[in-house]
Amino acid sequence: MKRRTLVLAGVAVPGLALAHHGWSSFDQDRPVWLEGKVSRVRWQNPHAELELDIASNLRVPADLASRPLPPQSAPVDGKALLSRAVVPTRKDARWEVELAPLTRMEAWKVAEIKPGATVGVLGFTFKEEKGDPVLRAEYLFVDGKTYGLRSSPA
Repeated sequence: MKRRTLVLAGVAVPGLALAHHGWSSFDQDRPVWLEGKVSRVRWQNPHAELELDIASNLRVPADLASRPLPPQSAPVDGKALLSRAVVPTRKDARWEVELAPLTRMEAWKVAEIKPGATVGVLGFTFKEEKGDPVLRAEYLFVDGKTYGLRSSPA
């Protein structure tokens, strides 16, 4: 019985590793802005995820660089990221957005986002654009609040 459990665990772990993307997989030199309506939510670990429907006329908001950012424990130059934000070069209408682990979402007091909500996200795409469009969220803008998702609140 123990042997079967170990074999099953050994098979499952690589699948989990492929499903989770670390920060090093993403192009952190190119902050990307997305804004749209949430079509699907997966509020689970290893991190919460949203599917976001993007309008074809997506633009970086004129006030983005001047928006206040919350202090967080990671050393992130948020103002520089906001000022360098661009819209994605890909024109996909639906994006997967990787948020933070649930424990960090709870630390920020982010209420579970529901389908139909409108959110803004500043984050990073994969270094190599292959497959489905994915954005790793650095900042989440929802209901007039901003959350820094790389680390816990300072």
